[in-house]
Amino acid sequence: MSANVPLKPQVYTDPRPAEFFDPFHARVRDAVPETRVYEPVRMATLWFALICFRARAYGTEHVPNGPVILAPNHASFMDHFFTGIFLRRRVQFMGKSQMFKGLGGWIFSHGGVFPVRRGRHDEAAFTTAFAVLSRGGPVVMYCEGGRTRSGRLAERAKPGIGRLAVESGVPVVPVAILGSHRVRNWKRFSFPRVSVVFGSPLRLAQVADPSRDQQQAAADVIFDRIRAQFEALGRVGHRGAAAVAREA
Repeated sequence: MSANVPLKPQVYTDPRPAEFFDPFHARVRDAVPETRVYEPVRMATLWFALICFRARAYGTEHVPNGPVILAPNHASFMDHFFTGIFLRRRVQFMGKSQMFKGLGGWIFSHGGVFPVRRGRHDEAAFTTAFAVLSRGGPVVMYCEGGRTRSGRLAERAKPGIGRLAVESGVPVVPVAILGSHRVRNWKRFSFPRVSVVFGSPLRLAQVADPSRDQQQAAADVIFDRIRAQFEALGRVGHRGAAAVAREA
């Protein structure tokens, strides 16, 4: 098997001031994703995933109506698409702030994506996420923060998803994605198979102002569920993904 296409080094800081991103946050807080942007992108990505990566999703019936946090593992720039394209709901997610420039910034914000300034305490990103949940929308958030890139999960979750879960009190759906760390190999005309498993939702006790330890503890609970699904999926492979979804 050929090696993966090398990745560019990750950039963790954005020199632009926080005020630069205020219009993007305002747009997402005030309006749902626009049909003229979200649906064409979703359909194009769906067909790309189905044809090129033979992507399949299992357990989508576990995603409830109303506000919900979708928590996938993160190994590829495509993971938020793999999480959202198989659902009839319009999911919204935090995207690294470096993506918000030029035409891309317009497409992302009108499609419901909102920026997060990585490597900084970005309270604006949490305010926007809470706004989406408060109007009954689904938010995608990664336990691991950035991509792991190796196909293995990170050692531990970041506390941010724990904060979002316990402050909002909404259900969290753990999502395991197998195979996405090789998606970048399409540049070498190698197209890995991808399977997505949605687990049963869990709801953590709501806390108005959780401490850092409470946030981390909640994140660990969520990540343990993701890890269990991911490891089960790894054991049985793509052909057993439906069984993993049933057992989840």
